Amino acid sequence: MSSMGSAPGWIVKLTALALVTVCCVIILGSWTRLADAGLGCPDWPGCYGRLLVPQTAVEIQQAEALYPNSPVEVGKGWMEMTHRYFATALGFLILIIALGSWIYRRRLYYPFKHTQLLLAVVILQGAFGAWTVTWKLWPQIVTAHLFGGFISASLLAILLLRFSRMGRQVRPLRLRQRRSSLRVWALIGLFLTVAQIFLGGWMSANYAAMACSDLPACNGQWWPAMNFAEGFNLSQTLGPNYLGGLMDGEARKAIHMMHRIMAVVLGIYLLLLARKFWQQPDVRLHFFAVLLALLFSTQFVLGLANIYWHLPLPVAVAHNFGGACLFVTMISINYFLFSRRSKPSYE
Repeated sequence: MSSMGSAPGWIVKLTALALVTVCCVIILGSWTRLADAGLGCPDWPGCYGRLLVPQTAVEIQQAEALYPNSPVEVGKGWMEMTHRYFATALGFLILIIALGSWIYRRRLYYPFKHTQLLLAVVILQGAFGAWTVTWKLWPQIVTAHLFGGFISASLLAILLLRFSRMGRQVRPLRLRQRRSSLRVWALIGLFLTVAQIFLGGWMSANYAAMACSDLPACNGQWWPAMNFAEGFNLSQTLGPNYLGGLMDGEARKAIHMMHRIMAVVLGIYLLLLARKFWQQPDVRLHFFAVLLALLFSTQFVLGLANIYWHLPLPVAVAHNFGGACLFVTMISINYFLFSRRSKPSYE
């Protein structure tokens, strides 16, 4: 087997298709969660023991006899199953990529370990998907499942980038300062982005998005009564059904307000980071600067729209997907700065 050459075209195309598919999975997953359809099917991987949602009166009667505490809601069942169908297709695509990579693993710069890691992550995501249902929307698992989707999208985006770099010379980064300084900035930006996504996921998992229903205050108060101990209790027990959330109002306000505060902190930092990238001579960093500014500005406006219009489903889904795009961008920036093949030249 040759150790040289570009990435095989069929794997590149499958990776691109998988990236599109994971975007669909993220959108469908958030749509399902925000429409309160996360338990539209009370079992896994089927729906009331079937591959298709029960439709006829006889099928519904049989399904409700099997799960007497879970009445059939056909619309919500189809939301959940459509999400699962796309997730299954994504897993199948990644399995083919990972298995096919064994053929090309000796090629120069072939990201073989990357493809195997991607397969491991998507298998874990499947487990999180099952636990989300069987553990009745336990907030810890719901939040972890959200992160798993974002990580899968990031790994696919970086894999596509690495494939594009195979078989050709990579231009060095043109910088005006040491790369170590930009790396620190990028790592802090990633940490803040992860913290904000956790807060957003935790808020959604605990149904705290409308704990504050006005702007810029919270229900007419600048600093309402909040219960941080309960709001950020990560040891909630398994067993109860968490559909609709079990926290009281003060706990939900604590989560919501922290998400708001962190949005301001993250926004200021990302704009400073974008400015720092714009000051570098490399046009690729200019692209990231513009992308960061656009993504965060869009996210901020969508967040305001969620409060002002009381969480309209399309806006809430777009806000969730915007978070995924921001996470992928920050991962890509860090890969770009830490990659051994991106050796800098200074001006």
